[in-house]
Amino acid sequence: MKEIKAIISAYDKIDKANIGAALATVVRVEGSSYRRTGARMLVTDDGVWVGGISGGCLEGDALKRARLAIAKSESSLITYDTTEDDAYQIGVGLGCNGIIDVLFTPLQFDNKNNPVEILKTCVAANRQTNVLVTITNLEGDWADVKTGDMIQYKGAKSLVVFGDDAIEKQLQEHITAQMESGKSMAVQLERAGGRKLAVFIEILLPEIRLVLMGHQYDIYPLARLTKEVGWQVTMVSNPLKINAKLSDTVDAIFSYEQLNDIQIDRYTAIVLMSHDYKTDKANLPKVLQTKAFYIGMLGPRVRSEKIFNELGKEGKPIADENMERIFAPAGLDIGALSPEEIALSIIAEIKTVFSKRGGTFLKFRHSPIHERS
Repeated sequence: MKEIKAIISAYDKIDKANIGAALATVVRVEGSSYRRTGARMLVTDDGVWVGGISGGCLEGDALKRARLAIAKSESSLITYDTTEDDAYQIGVGLGCNGIIDVLFTPLQFDNKNNPVEILKTCVAANRQTNVLVTITNLEGDWADVKTGDMIQYKGAKSLVVFGDDAIEKQLQEHITAQMESGKSMAVQLERAGGRKLAVFIEILLPEIRLVLMGHQYDIYPLARLTKEVGWQVTMVSNPLKINAKLSDTVDAIFSYEQLNDIQIDRYTAIVLMSHDYKTDKANLPKVLQTKAFYIGMLGPRVRSEKIFNELGKEGKPIADENMERIFAPAGLDIGALSPEEIALSIIAEIKTVFSKRGGTFLKFRHSPIHERS
């Protein structure tokens, strides 16, 4: 979402009366690549770009392709194949050994349904999962769609633009499957007569929101790193102990009494880091009542176990399913010592949990590094 926001910001600043623009989007990846499907790059015809579709090896050619799409006012799908041992193949020097399809779409500024305008509505959506369907290739004539069109899925009725019941049914089935998995995917559909339609189904999940409950100095590096990663960060603390400078880093500040005013969903992580035993103990039962997917606690294991035991004796035992959400001590075992290193450890663990990964060394991983399994 951070990249999308950067693209939207750059798009809004374009001198639309004199400058043209196109959007390059990775819509299919086979094998290895630095970026995955959904990576984007906004290009203007004066040679400026924001975002990225690779580790740098494709951007030069992508700039030319995007400017060509602007000049022709026509979308194009380009395949970059880095699997061939060909010195003239763009990107082969990266050694990724993958096939990457990139869609170049010229942006019509007067069309409020152009891809960037639709992305704006997704960013504005309040903690909702958005589903986008982008036409990447079609064979033959279709009803009201063309290559490069993006459809914001809002139920079966939003798919009637295809003018083909069989295609709409196939597409609905794929959308349902991708929504359940939370993953984006390129799919190919076939209508009567053998004509094919290739689309990219993109699942845009809400940003991770990190709620930091405390006020000590180690909140600062954790808040800064959270924003650098591109997540939302909310602080919950005693208002009298909050340093005014922190307001420039976090998105929102609440008092402990306002905890229920925060929209805490399954894309939210909470870290109890008040450095006050009684405060963390009092807040733990409260945050367990939320839908937060991750609840971290600073401090040694003996401290958290003491809190668990005391809550049990007070008639507030923690259920097994809630214990699975608690990570205490918070963070991956990377040997962190300083507040900055501890922040890195915590951010890495939160990402690991939300990605449903093990947090182990990639050199021991046998499956593709971007796949969840």
